[in-house]
Amino acid sequence: MGKLHVETPAILSPSLTKLCGREVYLKLENLQPSGSFKLRGIGHLCEEARAAGCTEVVSSSGGNAGLAAAYAARSLQMSCTVFTPRSTPAMVVDKLRAEGADVQIVGKNWNEANEVAVERAKRPGCCFVHPYEHPTTWTGHSTLVTELQRQLPERPAAVLLSVGGGGLANGVIEGLHRVGWDDVPVVAAETQGADCFSKALEAGKPVSLPDITSLAKSLGALQVSSRLFESAQTRPVLSVVVSDRQAVEACTRLAEEHRLLVEPACGAALAPLYYGLLPAGVSARPGPLAVVVCGGSGVTPQMLIQWQQMTAV
Repeated sequence: MGKLHVETPAILSPSLTKLCGREVYLKLENLQPSGSFKLRGIGHLCEEARAAGCTEVVSSSGGNAGLAAAYAARSLQMSCTVFTPRSTPAMVVDKLRAEGADVQIVGKNWNEANEVAVERAKRPGCCFVHPYEHPTTWTGHSTLVTELQRQLPERPAAVLLSVGGGGLANGVIEGLHRVGWDDVPVVAAETQGADCFSKALEAGKPVSLPDITSLAKSLGALQVSSRLFESAQTRPVLSVVVSDRQAVEACTRLAEEHRLLVEPACGAALAPLYYGLLPAGVSARPGPLAVVVCGGSGVTPQMLIQWQQMTAV
């Protein structure tokens, strides 16, 4: 596996350690060159595609997956086309173009943009990059756990992360197995209105949300990965659903305490610590807590203030 991604630090959070009564480490994936953990898996997928002779990367993500694809393609001297819906913020479109991507704005939602992208990727020499549903991508994400094994003082009590489609969780579960930490719970946090994993557990099968109503648009998968649902049947994957307000407040506190600016989709993983929402099974386990600060480029100080106002009681 190449090194498009960087090894990120896992820093001890004094404020969260005091609040939780045990050591809390923040795995700072927001420091990846593309702005989020997505570069680990998507970079790995693009490297394999390049080695197989592909010359063009095609993505349907107008968000962090698209930015990771564009960065990887530029680094590997491949062309990149990103099909993104009309709802994509202009700021993100500008970032994609700054990375050298050819941005095509099509459709009113991700599903429509994805259909066009899939057709484009059928051309010779093209590699389609799904935002979260690919085994090679999961393997790339799993490198995060290999680093944690070296960085943490001992086996963690749990790993907290955000779930959108489930790609990060799939990678972390794969990584935990590789390092012999199969018993370590994964706390899968979602926001209300983007909680496709929680709804799948309730229904006993993956189901599609009718719409994404949460502010955490980066968690905006209508249906969770079937792999994650299957893993949750045999492994300790624990669902926690937080409100948009709790996710935004977690972002605000992270900015105040650690000078780090992240999206509400990332704040969802921190909210269980700030609001005492850890599952009982985790609270009883020894060891530190590890939180994946997954990052996200769709945020500015002004946007955070606006989200605070929108979610204020």
